[in-house]
Parts: sequence; C-alpha cells; structure tokens
Amino acid sequence: MGAHSSRARRADRERDVDRDKAELRWGVEQRLEFIEFRLFWEGHVNRIDVMQQFSVSVNQASSDLNRYIALAPDNMVYDKSARTYVRGPDFDCKFRQPDAAHYLAQLRLVADDVLEREDCWIPDLPPYASAPTPVRGVEPVTLRSVVGAIRCSEAIEVKYQSLSSPEPRWRWIAPHAIAFDGFRWHTRAFCLTDDCFKDFLLSRMLEIRGSHESEASADEDRDWHSEVTLEIGPHPALSETQAKVIALDYGMRGGKAKIKVRRALLYYALRRLGLDTDPGARKPQDQQIILLNREVIHEDHG
Repeated sequence: MGAHSSRARRADRERDVDRDKAELRWGVEQRLEFIEFRLFWEGHVNRIDVMQQFSVSVNQASSDLNRYIALAPDNMVYDKSARTYVRGPDFDCKFRQPDAAHYLAQLRLVADDVLEREDCWIPDLPPYASAPTPVRGVEPVTLRSVVGAIRCSEAIEVKYQSLSSPEPRWRWIAPHAIAFDGFRWHTRAFCLTDDCFKDFLLSRMLEIRGSHESEASADEDRDWHSEVTLEIGPHPALSETQAKVIALDYGMRGGKAKIKVRRALLYYALRRLGLDTDPGARKPQDQQIILLNREVIHEDHG
C-alpha cells in the first residue's frame, strides 16, 4: 500500500511538473533549464550564475531558483559552507535529459567562434581542439537568396562553377532544401537546365541575378524523400576485443548499428564513413567498419 501510494504521489508530482512547465514563459523556462544543466554537469549552481548568464536581477535569480526547487524539490539542496546549491542525491532531470551531444556541441561552437563565450552554459571550458576543416566560402547574400527561394517556391538563376566544365555557367535552379555533407553546405534543387534534381554547393554559386515562380515540386524529388538504412559492423579481420571497442564507438547492438540516411545524401554518407571503397583496400585497423547490407546501395527505389 505504501509503495503504491509513493508511486501515485510521484505520478501526481510529474503531472504537476508538466502542467507547471506548460504555463511557464519561454524566458523563465530557459533559465530553469540552465539551472538544471549546471546542476547535472557542474554539480552546483547559485544566484550569480543565473544573473550573469541572463542579465537578470538578484530578485529574479532568487525567484528562478525557488521556482526550480518547487518543481523539482529532490534535485538540489543548499550547501551552507559552500554558499551554493548542489545537486541532490536523487537528482532527476525535468526539463531536458542529459545529452552528451548537446554539451560537446557547445564546445565545438565556441571553438569555431560560432557561439560567443558568454552565451555558452559551460562555466569552465575544458581544453578542446578539433581536426581543422577548411573554411567554405559561402556568401551570406547567396545563402539569403537560396533560403528565400525555398520559402517562396521560386527558381533562381545562378552562375555555377561545376568541376565537369572548365568555365562557370548560368543555369536556373529551384531549391527546396539545405543539406550538409559533413564538410560542405549544399542546396537540393531541381535543375531546369538538366531537368532533374541535383545537389549544388553553395560555395560554388558565384552570382545570382534573377528569380521567378517555380513549377517544380519538391514532392517529386524521390531521392530526397526516400531513406536508406545502412547496417554497419566491425571489420571481420579485427580481433574480438578490437571488435568490441568498435562496437562501443558506434553504439552497436548485436554486432551492428543501423544508420538512416536520405538516398540523396547516400554518396556523402558512404564517403564520410569510409564505406565508399572496398573494405580490403585498407588495413582493418584503419577501415574499422564494413557495410553489412551493401545491396541497399543499388536497390531500385522507383
């Protein structure tokens, strides 16, 4: 009876939290999410943290901390000696589940000068470095024109330098999406010149000089709207212990991992994963993974 009552009270509290969260203004909820972020990753948070991050008053910061305690009373306790709130032993996220990718993304954005240091929620950034990626010269005006064409269902005339011709050519394209291949930004578009859907690198658009309403429908881009599921596994020539490590690296279960990718981006995905060549062309320690269902590359999806 006691256990049932405890579960019922917990369920009622969860419903209260959900209802209260729904009633919160966006700015308040963001500050509460920040408090929770600091508690999980740093183990402590105080008024100064909230004040400095959001430029709010002492009273507002205190109100936010009290509001968070009301929503999640088990998540933090006040440490009088340290004069700060610390993570409670029964801590349980209410606003956003812990996400290593979110944390690491902030590191990368700060290092790449995309996110200002003061806008980062991590107080003391650990030393960080990444393999250099060449800067891709996408002009803001070009991106603005492409995004505008997507929103308005328009075709634009672009001067495009492809590697299949020695000189740039003017052509009409009707963009409908933006894509990233891991290194470069593209637009997915219907090419009125070649009468098909293709990828165009934003950095190779040298000029844009006109636009008009487009009759091309993004729904007809079958490669964009169809998905392929790649099944990858450790290279069979690796030792058992090496294979286990690779399985952990890629989050494999039962010796394989499944990766969904739009067919329009399949070429880029295979190249980025090193699966675009014969697995025997490199040493197992360099290749590490193989494609278990290579037949999907050649499947007829018409």
